[in-house]
Order: sequence, then C-alpha cells, then structure tokens
Amino acid sequence: MTSLHHHHQSTPDELARALDDQRVMTIAQWAQVNGFSVWTGQRLIKAGKGPVVTRISDRRIGITVRSNRAWQESRAKPEVNSD
Repeated sequence: MTSLHHHHQSTPDELARALDDQRVMTIAQWAQVNGFSVWTGQRLIKAGKGPVVTRISDRRIGITVRSNRAWQESRAKPEVNSD
C-alpha cells in the first residue's frame, strides 16, 4: 500500500541535490572547488570565460553549484594531440 504513495515523494537525497544546486558559493569557495586561485577565478569571470554569476547583493556575486557544474561540463574537451 505505501509503495504507491512513496512514488510521488522526493527522497531526501533528491531534495538535498535540488537544494545543493541552488546553493551559492563565494568566488573564493568556487575557486577552491575548482583548484585554482581566487585571482584566476576573478580573471576568468572578468574575461567572460567563467560560469554564470549570481548577484547576491549590490556588492557581492557568487556562483551556484548548478552554474559551476554547467560551466565545468562546457569546458570538458576530449584531449587533442598537439601534432
């Protein structure tokens, strides 16, 4: 009986994932997640080569987990031989 109702509810994992996608990282956290310096992160964003940024307030920007994932996927390339 309960299996019918269980189908329509999100599992705690799905809910956590959805909330995580919306979580906003600071530029410093985003840089750390991606393994480069804050300076490099700021340079990428200024050059228009970074992920979509979210304006947290008038003076602060951040990057959502979802935007970071999309950005990482957009930068994934098969390795190309230089010759």
